[in-house]
Amino acid sequence: MTGHVLLVEDEPNIAEAIRFILARDGLRVSHLADGLEALAAVRGDRPDLVILDHMLPGLSGLEILSAIRADPDTRTVPVMMLTARGRDREAAERAGADRFISKPFSNAEILAEVRAMMNR
Repeated sequence: MTGHVLLVEDEPNIAEAIRFILARDGLRVSHLADGLEALAAVRGDRPDLVILDHMLPGLSGLEILSAIRADPDTRTVPVMMLTARGRDREAAERAGADRFISKPFSNAEILAEVRAMMNR
């Protein structure tokens, strides 16, 4: 599979695991740990998919997602939300998340979800 995934995750171990899994599957993965940087990257790089943690420094994942959906140039970018707090699912769905995965997740689960989103 080819394509560009922007991973916005502030936990280094989780970010490295996801990056490794997706890169091994042929995807180019960019990683950022700060919400403010992430919003600029979505607007500038136009990734094929954004994987977005909920709790981030700078801007929260929900704030980033709302800004992505409000911008005509980025509103169609697919976004998968990650969070350790399952109760955030409804807020992420209301904000426009295409998919939602709760931490902890399996490698197979994240890879299957990313493949499905990249092939839609």
